[in-house]
Amino acid sequence: MLLKADATAQKLRGGYYTPTNLADFLTRYFASDNTIKTILEPSCGDGVFLESIVKYFNPDNIDYVKAYEIFDEEAEKARRRVANRFNIDVINGDFIEEYFKLSWEKPFDLIIGNPPYIRYQYLSERQRELQSQILVSHGMKANKLINSWVCFLVACIQLLSESGKICFIVPAELLQVAYAEDLRLFMANTLSRITLITFEELVFDEAEQEIIVLIGEKSKEYGETLIGVKQLKNLDSLNFLDLRDIEYIPLTHTKDKWTKYFTHDYEVDLIEVLRNDDRFITFDDIGIVNIGITTGNNKYFSVDKSTVEKYELSNVTIPLIGRSAHAHGVYFTYDDWMKNVNDNKRAFLVHFPSDIPYEEYPPLHKKYIEEGEKAKINEGYKCSIRDRWYIVPSVWVPDAFILRRNDKFPKFVLNNINAVSTDTMHRIKFNDGIDKNKVLLSYYNSITFAFTEINGRSYGGGVLEILPREVGKIKLPYLQDFDDKKTEELISIIDKNIRNNGNIEEVLDIVDKEVLIDYLGLDKEVCMLFRNIWKKLMKRRRDRSR
Repeated sequence: MLLKADATAQKLRGGYYTPTNLADFLTRYFASDNTIKTILEPSCGDGVFLESIVKYFNPDNIDYVKAYEIFDEEAEKARRRVANRFNIDVINGDFIEEYFKLSWEKPFDLIIGNPPYIRYQYLSERQRELQSQILVSHGMKANKLINSWVCFLVACIQLLSESGKICFIVPAELLQVAYAEDLRLFMANTLSRITLITFEELVFDEAEQEIIVLIGEKSKEYGETLIGVKQLKNLDSLNFLDLRDIEYIPLTHTKDKWTKYFTHDYEVDLIEVLRNDDRFITFDDIGIVNIGITTGNNKYFSVDKSTVEKYELSNVTIPLIGRSAHAHGVYFTYDDWMKNVNDNKRAFLVHFPSDIPYEEYPPLHKKYIEEGEKAKINEGYKCSIRDRWYIVPSVWVPDAFILRRNDKFPKFVLNNINAVSTDTMHRIKFNDGIDKNKVLLSYYNSITFAFTEINGRSYGGGVLEILPREVGKIKLPYLQDFDDKKTEELISIIDKNIRNNGNIEEVLDIVDKEVLIDYLGLDKEVCMLFRNIWKKLMKRRRDRSR
C-alpha cells in the first residue's frame, strides 16, 4: 500500500482531467434543455467543463453557474479560462466543506463534472469525518474502502432540483464493487432515469482506470427507475453517438451489480427468473467460502523444494496450491503436487508450530526466521500485528479451491491431498453430507459460468476477480441426487479437457445437455442464452486489456 508521503501529488489531488471532446459532448447534450437555469461544478480543476458551458449554453437562459476547486492554482486557471463570460463564480474551496451550506440554498438544475478519485487513506481527518457524515445521513455505510467520488456523487444528487440532472465521470467500480452497493441502491431509489456510457479503451491512460459516464435524472414522468447502457470503443465514437437512441429498461431496487445491464432486457429478466429457480442453489447453501491463507508475505512463506531442503523445513510445511498454473485439472492430487515440487514451484507453505517456544526450534528453523527479519518481513503489517510474526494464523485444510483472479473462468478444484492455499485462491468447506464430486460437476455449465461473470468484477488488464462473498452467490444446479456413474463419467471429461488446455465450450456443450437439459429439464435455448451472457460479459472485460 502506498503511504501518503510516497503518493504523487496527482493521486493525492485525485485529479485526472477530462478530455475536452468528452466535456464538450456532455455539455452540448444538456445545452438545449431550457429548463436548466442553475449549474454546479463541484470539482472544476482548471475549468474544462466551465469552458464547455460557456461554449454551448445560451447565457440568457442561465441564472448562474457555481464551481468549486480546492487547489488555489487550479481555481485561478479556471477563473482565467472563463473570465468575463457568463455569471460564473469559481470558488477556491472544498466542496465537501461547503455541501452542508449548499443543502439549504436553491437546488441545482444541472450538476456536471469529474469528481476527484481520492482513496480514504489520502483524505485528511476532517475530510473523512465530513464524508462519513454525508454518507450516513443518506442511509449509507462509511468505511475505509470508499473513495471520495462516492461522497461527491451522493452529495450532488441531493442538491438536484425536482427535475434536475447530474452528469459525472466516475470509475467503473460503480457497476460492480462491494463498497458501492449502498450507492447503487441509493441511486435506484433517488433517480428516475440512469444512463451509463462505457468505453472499451482507457480514457485516462495515466490513471489506468476504467471510467464510465453517468447521467442521472430526477423526473416524475417515467413512473419507475429506468436504466440504459451504451458501450463505445473510445472517445472518437462519441462523434457517432446519439443519446436519444439508447434503450431503457426497469432498474431493480437492490444492491446487485449493474454489470448485468450490459445484456439485453430479456436476458436481465432471465437472470432474475433463474435466481429464484429452486432447481438451483448457491455455494453459500452448501458450505462456507473463505479467502485463502493470509500469510503476510507469500514469497517468504511459500517456498520451493530447495528452500525446504536448505533449512530442513519438511516437518513444518504443508502441501500448497499457490496459483492457477499449479492446478492442472479439476482435482488437486498428490501427483499434481509432486509435479509442482519437481518443477521447483513454490509448493510448500511454511507453518511453524505455535505450541513450541522459539528457543526450542531447530537451529535451521531459527536461521530461516532470522533471514526473514533481515529482509524486514516481520515489519510488514500483517506480520507485525502477530504475537510471533512467523506463525501464520487460520491454517486449515479445505475441501475445494476456486481461483480469485481469472481469464476466461475461475477454475474450481477439489482438494484430494489435504493441501492449503494462499490468498491467491479462495477455500471452500462443504457442509456435512454434501457429495463434493456432484458440486464439482454442478459448477462446469453455461449458467454457472454466466453467474461468475455477473457476480465478479473486472480487475486490471481485463482479469475477472471474484471475492468470497461473490463466490457464495454463484448459482449451481442442484445435483446431489444425480446418478453417481454419470457424475464420474462427466467429471472425467471435464478433467481431461482442462488438463489438456482444451476448449472449455466443448465441456459446456456436454454438461449443458446432460445436466441442464436432460436432468433439470431446461430448454436448450435458455442454456444458449446464458452461454451468450457469459461470453458477452467476458468479452467486454477482456477487450479492455488490449
